[in-house]
Amino acid sequence: MDSTTLAYSNIVVGSPDTLGYRVYFKKNGVPCSPLHDIPLWSDKEKGLIHMVVEIPRDTKAKLEISKDDFLNPIKQDLKNGKLRYVAMKFPYNYGAAPQTWENPNVKNQDTGTYGDNDPIDICEIGDEPRKTGEIIIVKVLGIYALIDQGETDWKIMAIDVTDKHANYINDLADLERVYPGKLKIIYEFLRDYKIPDGKPPNDFGFGGKPQSKEMALAVIEENNLEWKKLITGAVSNQSDNYFMATECTQLPNLVNTISAEVAEKHLIDEFTNYIRAKH
Repeated sequence: MDSTTLAYSNIVVGSPDTLGYRVYFKKNGVPCSPLHDIPLWSDKEKGLIHMVVEIPRDTKAKLEISKDDFLNPIKQDLKNGKLRYVAMKFPYNYGAAPQTWENPNVKNQDTGTYGDNDPIDICEIGDEPRKTGEIIIVKVLGIYALIDQGETDWKIMAIDVTDKHANYINDLADLERVYPGKLKIIYEFLRDYKIPDGKPPNDFGFGGKPQSKEMALAVIEENNLEWKKLITGAVSNQSDNYFMATECTQLPNLVNTISAEVAEKHLIDEFTNYIRAKH
């Protein structure tokens, strides 16, 4: 870990596998947004980024950073009013790249589709299952261009820098050499995980071929620039088709920068409402 990852902690409201479950974040004791307040880059020259872990490897609960909620806690998705689980266990740790935004107003030239209003997703392929709410540093290796219901949904492949194989894996060729067949496993999961729910296989750009580390870094940079437009108000955070909560505590002098006191009061209110709902 570096000093950045050590600065973060979690505040958990409710229990996993319940409707009220929320994982909030604090930096040095101050509530913050995992999407907006955590830096994207750990070491840009080395291609190292921060990852917010949402779904631990070998689990099925569909957890993700909430775009709609104040301070963007992690919570479980709902499907038809019920907690959502995928039929297949995630074969990797799954999470998000902070300070990125797949802009739904921008049509990608490579995929021919618009962004999905999410941060970029990360598939971390290391040996160790991580925990929901962890902030880890990962090395970018490559990228898949998933097309999900007609929207661009980039999937970064990466490895935790603390993994025992991290020093030997720097790109997709290394990944295939150290973990033969891993790319195929990732591709088939991304393609097929919705089939048991009665949906067709997911589509991909580039004929389903994984793209290079260099392209992955370029996509990350591009979507970081889109996030900067969002967080500064250059692009609206809402329209008839999307909404993104942009409250933050660590970025000064922005329209939606809030005080530590306001953020803390929100967490207290969340706990209070949760306890009342239980009784």
